[in-house]
Amino acid sequence: MSNQVDQMPEQPLSVLIGRQLSSVEFVQDYLQLRFDGPCLTAVTHPRVSVGQLWWEWGKPGYRDQLCDRIGKVVTRAVISEGQEVCLEFDDGACITISLSPDDYRAAEAVIFDNEDQGYWVW
Repeated sequence: MSNQVDQMPEQPLSVLIGRQLSSVEFVQDYLQLRFDGPCLTAVTHPRVSVGQLWWEWGKPGYRDQLCDRIGKVVTRAVISEGQEVCLEFDDGACITISLSPDDYRAAEAVIFDNEDQGYWVW
């Protein structure tokens, strides 16, 4: 089910605020972040930051940093069109997914499935 344009919330990811990351699933060359229901599929590889340090796909510690967010609560979830998706957690870490056209690896960068509330594609 896809939301009609006139029904689309300005920030559909705001429903993640207050939810914990329940799992990180690596699926070949993309990953899924699950929040006890809603699922964010990242086709463009996310980056993880903790303080001033950054981890990227394929670099040592990347998977560990993503998985360390499991059980952490989302405190901010924002889409900046043409720039990035940003999820901040209660431990100060941030997961970002670029929405820059230069970083797209497929026709879409991010898919957000909010179960029966609809889905969004960037």
